[in-house]
Amino acid sequence: MQEAPLVPKATAVWLLDNTALSFEQVAEFCKLHPLEVKAIADGDDAVVIANARGRNPLIPAARIGERLSRAATAHGAAFAAFVQRR
Repeated sequence: MQEAPLVPKATAVWLLDNTALSFEQVAEFCKLHPLEVKAIADGDDAVVIANARGRNPLIPAARIGERLSRAATAHGAAFAAFVQRR
């Protein structure tokens, strides 16, 4: 089973800002509800509003980068170019 990122909301912020993933794809990757991801994107989430820094999931662990590559393959290459630049 896939583990959630260490800081799922910060990772969701970064993914929303830097990729073309859908809310559902971000929610699945970060182990959040899709409506929670939509609230983050809309700026309605109080935690994200207070701490609005996103966290790049590719820097802290290569495993996360591998999971992103697998997600891109499984869900179409919506952000494959982004992953390949890293």
